[in-house]
Amino acid sequence: MSGFHAFVEELFAEFGPVRIKRMFGGAGIYAGEVMFGLIDDETIYLKADDTLKAELAAEGSVSWVYSRAPGKWEETSYWRLPETALDDPEEAAAWARKALAVAQAKAAQKRPKPR
Repeated sequence: MSGFHAFVEELFAEFGPVRIKRMFGGAGIYAGEVMFGLIDDETIYLKADDTLKAELAAEGSVSWVYSRAPGKWEETSYWRLPETALDDPEEAAAWARKALAVAQAKAAQKRPKPR
């Protein structure tokens, strides 16, 4: 486990246990089986809906963007954890609870795959 992953686990300890799973160039942050955040380039991003996006934007946050093709960038539904929360586990836990609620609601909307 990287030092940054250990930091993330410690930062969210007040929220509850989190699991970090490596994926692609970064990692997913999970509570149980629900991914509510991701790590890219030692930056924490949280799953957000329109309401949470507005709250995060008001705190100076930006969305995580990636490139599917050279010169084509796509915005995602993951937004950076506010800088102030990086030194405040209580604040980080509050943001994590909101992001988990968004991720759980999104997961509940998905139709089960036919077998």
